Amino acid sequence: MKGHDDPDASQLQDLERLAFQVSPAPQMITGDRYILELNDAFAALFGYRREEMIGELLLKLYPSRADYQAIGARSLNWLRHAENGAYSDERFMQHRSGEVFWARARGYTLTPEDPFHLMVWHFERIDQVVRPTVNLTPREREIAAHIVNGLTCKEIGRKLDISHRTVEVHRGRLMKKLAAKNSAELVSKIIVLK
Repeated sequence: MKGHDDPDASQLQDLERLAFQVSPAPQMITGDRYILELNDAFAALFGYRREEMIGELLLKLYPSRADYQAIGARSLNWLRHAENGAYSDERFMQHRSGEVFWARARGYTLTPEDPFHLMVWHFERIDQVVRPTVNLTPREREIAAHIVNGLTCKEIGRKLDISHRTVEVHRGRLMKKLAAKNSAELVSKIIVLK
């Protein structure tokens, strides 16, 4: 027998909505790669207000169209073969301010026959790139993170309290390791490090 303090179905739905909204874990719900819903923590992670994100293509959160397309193709391929409907990776994402940051993404499809049709995603910011395929030193990874955010060698040097000449040496090593011919190509190659 139902007690007088037990919530009814409507109250349970309200509690579920509230739990999603105030959860400390940044979460969003997507439909065909459009943002359908997000919680407060997700909005804070990316620096947008909820209203600015609802109905937007996920492309808005990526540093480049190429990254959006490559990650989309990879995750879709994985989800088509995943028995549990889950996918996770680490990737660069972009804050509203333009700052590029490393994030861990975990997604779960609610429509396995058409994986992107309805998905739930969780993101968390990672302070350091942890598994690049190119063997970078900790200092090179640190400098690479500043390069993708558009800082000059002098600005990076001031931020890290090292000489700009030292930054230039590390930048040169990064260009060699990543086989980049110019600054734009260097940024592009850093962004797609996986």
